[in-house]
Amino acid sequence: MFDGSIPALVTPFKDGAVDFGAFEKFVDWQIEQGSSALVPCGTTGESATMTIDEHNEVIAATVRAAAGRVPVIAGCGSNDTATAALHMRHAEKVGATAALIVCPYYNKPNQAGLYAHFEALTKASALPILIYNIPGRSVVEMSVETMARLAELPTIIGVKDATGNIARVSAQRAACGPDFVQLSGNDDMTLGFMAMGGHGCISVTANIAPALCAAFQAACKRGDYAAALVLQDKLFPLHAALFSDASPGPVKYALAKVGRMREELRLPMTPAGAPARAAVDAALAHAGIA
Repeated sequence: MFDGSIPALVTPFKDGAVDFGAFEKFVDWQIEQGSSALVPCGTTGESATMTIDEHNEVIAATVRAAAGRVPVIAGCGSNDTATAALHMRHAEKVGATAALIVCPYYNKPNQAGLYAHFEALTKASALPILIYNIPGRSVVEMSVETMARLAELPTIIGVKDATGNIARVSAQRAACGPDFVQLSGNDDMTLGFMAMGGHGCISVTANIAPALCAAFQAACKRGDYAAALVLQDKLFPLHAALFSDASPGPVKYALAKVGRMREELRLPMTPAGAPARAAVDAALAHAGIA
């Protein structure tokens, strides 16, 4: 259902509020540059600092701006199952294609709790669900065995894998089947991820380099890993630079530099420091972007 280069969209702010004008132009640019789907209200979009109303408005704005040209995978995760269900019902109502649901953070549920959380969400909305497995942020990691059980439920269709464990691609392919959608959550590991049977990437780098990321994914899809390696070499410094300080500080700096939006974040996130900005400058130049 989903493949290719899928940006985890940055949310532009202006004087403390969501800048919907800049956001809609940003969505248009992403689609024009070859992004195959869009993910609003993820970690990169600073969803943790949004109110419920803002969260809902950003998802609705993404659906309107996309206008059916590409799917919209709405970030709907929460550490509270009821709140995640609320987000999902709204996303379904406004026309999102699917929901990205992070493993509940802070609460530290066990595997039974993880299963129960996702099972409950399949009953709360008809939207297809992509599991977001990111133990570095959520603290908990969903096991391959739990994922395989969830894959048996009709609306659990895949995973955004940000475990950093490349072997999981093969393990999940064996346990969940080749049609279970596997999307990389680590730009720097996506070349290996794709070679092992991945379908695409939910990407931070695609925010600033959508055409290059789309070309990289197209090369992987046609099995031209020599061409993909050339693009990997071109993009790798950017993959690293965008995480040289707390994200999304570096990518917002990059987008401000090329005139896509203001470099404004919400506390507790702050702008990238001088070393990260220098790394981003060098990486943009290396990729031929600025």
